[in-house]
Amino acid sequence: MKPEYKNWMPKGMVLTGVAVTAVFALLFIIFGLTGIVSGTLKTVLFVVFLAVTVIGLCVSFWMLHLYRAFSYNGSRQLSKQIIEGIAEYVKVPDGGKGLDVGCGSGALAIACAKRNPNASFIGIDRWGKEYASFNKPLCERNAKAEGASNVSFDRGDATDLDFEDETFDAVMSNYVYHNIPGGRQAILMETFRVLKKGGTFAIHDAFNKLKYGDMKPFVKKLKDLGYERVEMIDTTDGKFMAKKEATWLGLGGSALLVGKK
Repeated sequence: MKPEYKNWMPKGMVLTGVAVTAVFALLFIIFGLTGIVSGTLKTVLFVVFLAVTVIGLCVSFWMLHLYRAFSYNGSRQLSKQIIEGIAEYVKVPDGGKGLDVGCGSGALAIACAKRNPNASFIGIDRWGKEYASFNKPLCERNAKAEGASNVSFDRGDATDLDFEDETFDAVMSNYVYHNIPGGRQAILMETFRVLKKGGTFAIHDAFNKLKYGDMKPFVKKLKDLGYERVEMIDTTDGKFMAKKEATWLGLGGSALLVGKK
């Protein structure tokens, strides 16, 4: 039995993009290149269907590139590289507990559980319709396949965690908060709320200013609150990917927010 961590770019989305592009390409041929219509209408249809087809080709190519990059079984294996890279920062004492916010298919929670066999981990996610193939049974199957018996999974909301203050010895997450509408810095603070004093955190996300605002004052705020070794580590300088690749993949501003409460 092998784990199946799926792909951040769903195969169905790629196939849908290709299919829609093919339909518009066919319409372009029928109405833009044949004599079925003529005059001004033909010119308009020619321009419209050609433009949509070109856009569709570009988007389909981009999605296919993402699918190949994020595949666990492909040559790039970017997802696996990122997961293992984050897990290196997660240290949980024996008997301690760790939380993975937005666990998806369970990859990060499982990687951390395997590195900290004497601690327990829980991964939470809302498993929305955007990623219909990601769910709790999938996470549990992956944990079983990896032999990680010290991890469990449940449904949860990153904006309102169903845990008491200072419950966990470590909290981690990977490319989650930038997908959630609203104040992302406030969502980060909700995550830190459930982290014990002395606990560690490793949050990887696309921390661009458009979605997060300026993170420098936020890092200073954490330090002023007594957090230790708070650091933003750029992961687009070769750590996980190059800046050019990050931009092409739509992951500009990716960084690891790590430290100790």
